[in-house]
Amino acid sequence: MTDPSQLDQLCINTLRTLSIDAVQKAKSGHPGTPMGAAPTAYCLWQRFLRSDPEEPNWPNRDRFVLSAGHASALLYSLLYLCGVKAASPSYKESDRLAVTLEDLKTFRQIDSRCTGHPEYGWTSGVETTTGPLGQGAANSVGMAIAERWLAATYNRPGYDLFDYNVYALCSDGDIMEGVCAEAASLAGHLKLSNLCWIYDDNDITIEGSTRLTFTENVAERFSGYGWHVSHVDDANDLDLLTQCYEKFLNTHDGPTLIIVRSHIGYGAPHKHDTKEAHGEPLGDEEVRLAKMAYGWDPDAQFYVPDEVPAHFRDQFGRRGSAARLDWNEQFAAYRQHFPELAEQIDQMQQGDLPGGWDSGLPEFPADAKGMATRESSGKVLNSIAGKIPWLLGGAADLAPSTKTHLSAEPAGEFQAPGQGGDYSGRNLHFGLREHAMCAIASGLSQSKLRPYAASFFIFTDYCRAAVRLCAMMELPVIYIWTHDSISLGEDGPTHQPVEHLASFRAMPGMILIRPADANEVVEAWRAIMPIKNRPVSLVLTRQAVPTLDRSKYAPASGVARGAYVLADAEDQQPDVLLLGTGSEVGLCVTAYEQLKSEGIKARVISMPSWDLFEAQSQAYRDSVLPPRIKARVAVEAASSFGWERYTGCEGARFCLHDFGLSAPAKVVAQHFGFTPENIAAAAREQITKHSSSTSGQRD
Repeated sequence: MTDPSQLDQLCINTLRTLSIDAVQKAKSGHPGTPMGAAPTAYCLWQRFLRSDPEEPNWPNRDRFVLSAGHASALLYSLLYLCGVKAASPSYKESDRLAVTLEDLKTFRQIDSRCTGHPEYGWTSGVETTTGPLGQGAANSVGMAIAERWLAATYNRPGYDLFDYNVYALCSDGDIMEGVCAEAASLAGHLKLSNLCWIYDDNDITIEGSTRLTFTENVAERFSGYGWHVSHVDDANDLDLLTQCYEKFLNTHDGPTLIIVRSHIGYGAPHKHDTKEAHGEPLGDEEVRLAKMAYGWDPDAQFYVPDEVPAHFRDQFGRRGSAARLDWNEQFAAYRQHFPELAEQIDQMQQGDLPGGWDSGLPEFPADAKGMATRESSGKVLNSIAGKIPWLLGGAADLAPSTKTHLSAEPAGEFQAPGQGGDYSGRNLHFGLREHAMCAIASGLSQSKLRPYAASFFIFTDYCRAAVRLCAMMELPVIYIWTHDSISLGEDGPTHQPVEHLASFRAMPGMILIRPADANEVVEAWRAIMPIKNRPVSLVLTRQAVPTLDRSKYAPASGVARGAYVLADAEDQQPDVLLLGTGSEVGLCVTAYEQLKSEGIKARVISMPSWDLFEAQSQAYRDSVLPPRIKARVAVEAASSFGWERYTGCEGARFCLHDFGLSAPAKVVAQHFGFTPENIAAAAREQITKHSSSTSGQRD
């Protein structure tokens, strides 16, 4: 076949039929969007996308994000036909394709590389996990920010190491989602001209026509955000698609939205433009009819004409390979001229830390008045940032409160040039956009930067979907959540977290650390920074907490093990265990001293991280929490959910069972009974209870 237009159409129809067959064989999936959007994706990949199938992770590749994750069969078909190689530790075979034809045949089945929605880290070529709509689009903003920062920080005259573009294919549902609006607004403000969203406007959602709920003018909305908007009235018009992509490449003062009018279920005579094409297989007969409409053998399944992979290799593959080889040569020369900068890029790509990164961390002297852990965290953060140039981040309009502004020179503000900063700034300003902030942080992390994102702990309610996906993707994002309990005081129950600690502890893959004082904060950061494959939530106080005297009590280095014996009976044979986290550890210490003066042997256990503690050996855990000691009191100004694991059913859990209260912090604490006297009383009751129980057993 020599006619270029016929070859283009053959490739497009191969994408369609592979997607149809994968869904039909699985008896599950979403065939309609791949059928309608295949030309849009084909034109981008074949004519513009710069990515080397032999090295799909090379740093300066263009990124393609399938925000419409339900159309995953389209992405898997592209990866297969383009010959993208496996480049993830999750693959056991060292030399195989990221997606094989056999993988497509096992779409949505256990262990297949073709999962129901794309999963980052599992299938090479998948830039981010998508499925929950809007998330991928917001991730793409993080990737675009990362490119701008990398270019501003590391490019030098004659060495454009970073100049990649970021494309995201979005659905009607993506454009409806609030996180998408947040991210688009920020991208427009930042004038991210390296970002292109392609809106597959097929007018259909699960319930039916989008006219049921969605009648706004999307083009005007995005124009208001500061985006350039182009239109393609027919997704099958490759010439107009090409013009729009070229226009994007020649736009330098803002992001681009290309609105492409498509037909869901294109070619299926009875399901074309219907909701039935969205989320269920077409059915055997409709599959045959659709294939006939494409000029395809209606009985052929997973058929790939020889010309199709060859055509992808000739354009997509050749272009990406040439770009990557040129980049390798350029980077080798760059390394000779700028060895320190090249070493930083190497460390970033590997997730390594510079030597001596933790030298000079602050040490805090004992102080009964102490300081808020958010304050000490801010000091530690700035110390570390001085050693790790690619540590960057910000807050959702709360940096002065979360103490997360980087003040050391030359941190600077990340802004479009002329807006009070430039793209080399390390202080990101997200505005009141918690959800987008966390999704963007994931995109930054996927670009190998080390981001942090900060807000009040209560406002994690706004961003949990993005945080959950971050944990699923095993990204080492650092979350800094402050104002962590009822002790924030006067703002009242609307701002006082109660169930949030339990919620984050329940999230697989998330490490939560709630340090007790300034020196535990130092050790928390020392534990956080080397982590490469899990996000961390650092939960901090608004109010001052005592800085414990470490000459009297155990060193804070025990934080690295999640829990440690802070204070103990002189003979290390306590009668009761006092377990606490964060600001309540100080209360436990005061209660311990009171009990000690009465001749009662107690042990205080600081438990800043259940996750880290559970990773320790059984012997260590038993040494901290001796199984023989049943008298236990857990103290935490939050929901008691989960503490049974450590107190047993008969232990006392000094926690919250209601929302908070608007009053000064000390009044709130007293109202809910968080005093050393009450903790000591609970300890005595536990000793009595379990002593009588033990006595009864002996009798």
